[in-house]
Amino acid sequence: MTTAETSLRYGQAAGRWVLFATVLGSGITFLDATVVNIALPKIGSDLEASTAGLQWTINGYTLSLAALILLGGSLGDRFGRRRIFVLGVSWFAIASLLCGLAPDIWTLVAARVLQGVGGALLTPGSLAILEASFHPDDRAKAIGAWSGLGGIAGALGPFLGGWLVEVASWRLVFLINVPLAAVVALVALRHVPETRNPEAARQLDFTGAAMGALGLAGLSYGFTAWPSLGAGSPTVLAALGVGVAGIAAFVLTERRSRHPMLPLGVFASRAFTAANLVTFAVYAALGGVFFLVVLNLQVVGGYSPVAAGSAMLPVTALMLVLSARAGALGQRTGPRLPMTVGPIVCAVALVLLSRISASPSYLTEVLPAVVVLGLGLSLTVAPLTATALGALDDRYAGVASGANNAIARTAGLLAVAVLPLVAGIGAGSLTDPAALAPAYRTAMLVCAGMLVAGALIAFALVPGRPKPTPVSPVKVHCAVAGTPLHPVECREPSDR
Repeated sequence: MTTAETSLRYGQAAGRWVLFATVLGSGITFLDATVVNIALPKIGSDLEASTAGLQWTINGYTLSLAALILLGGSLGDRFGRRRIFVLGVSWFAIASLLCGLAPDIWTLVAARVLQGVGGALLTPGSLAILEASFHPDDRAKAIGAWSGLGGIAGALGPFLGGWLVEVASWRLVFLINVPLAAVVALVALRHVPETRNPEAARQLDFTGAAMGALGLAGLSYGFTAWPSLGAGSPTVLAALGVGVAGIAAFVLTERRSRHPMLPLGVFASRAFTAANLVTFAVYAALGGVFFLVVLNLQVVGGYSPVAAGSAMLPVTALMLVLSARAGALGQRTGPRLPMTVGPIVCAVALVLLSRISASPSYLTEVLPAVVVLGLGLSLTVAPLTATALGALDDRYAGVASGANNAIARTAGLLAVAVLPLVAGIGAGSLTDPAALAPAYRTAMLVCAGMLVAGALIAFALVPGRPKPTPVSPVKVHCAVAGTPLHPVECREPSDR
């Protein structure tokens, strides 16, 4: 059902070139998602940025990516996956150049929004190309290699970002994407076969994408502006009202559309709905953790960018080693047990992280908490992802993975917008140790509470051994790629 034969083999040169292009293409988005947090203190200092400005440096990218990632997958199915992938890579490179040259914080934020658009075009294509191009016998190997190498990129990101910030400038965090993207585009144009889905909907759900983006933007802006303008500010109230109206319009659009970006019928599955509720709670907490921990280590703890960037490496290392075993455990016992215990272990880790003092010892204060966090995430992520994908009939793997991925990113977006408000960071400065230290402790405890909530949802709603649940026929687009912490699988209806 594509314009190219699915005959590439994993061990052949042609297959290796395709794998190289997709891994490096998705890798630059993985790197960008992790290195920017390391650079926030320097960005705040150099550009004299407010707390809101630094929040939007993170959220501008996440907002456009979360809002458009499902549409990006649909565009690839309709117009050609290689074409949209190369367009996304090129767009991402241009936006990265604008980020690196930004003269002030709000220019940087605008460029970050453009980066997210590029990421939404590029990210779905990486796994979709592998799924559509490789021989069925080699797809699992190709996707496994993509996931493993992507995990390495995510692990190296904080260290690389810290090194660039320390020895040169935060601007290189963005500028390094330009030559890498050029290599990806050239290799893709030369070696990646073009594929598309002839059965993809002729009409795309632009209205749904616009309503979703409007809703997320309104909520993010309203919560971000709340600390400085006050809860009664007309601007804050208007933004939150627009956000709520946008989300309501998105749901209504998806319910009525003949070609919905997110068919609401999939939520008839109790297991799928439960998995996504747990996803929202867990990834909201993780959004706060990865936003604040490395920032606190630099601003309050006095760590260098390299040391702060390296502090979280054990999390990725443990997940690379243990995630497969956790997935096997979930298959034997059912996902309820690991999805309940895992978030509780993560919550314990956040309580430990909340107790980090000024100038903390890495070996005695930071490392134990990071190791516990890595163990908890290793136990949680694989069963959670498997449950979200396995709760629906295999024909709807694309919808399941795309929805779950978008929910995870939306949770991180809202966490970065809301946590400073809840913890009181907005009243001070993210680069002021006296203001950040007490708010950081509060934020970690709030995130721990979200993880406990996720565990309770899993215990109450996730079935012991979920079975695929058929849903009403829907148009299925190719799956959306994940992140090193949130791997997903991509399959087309035509393969079934």
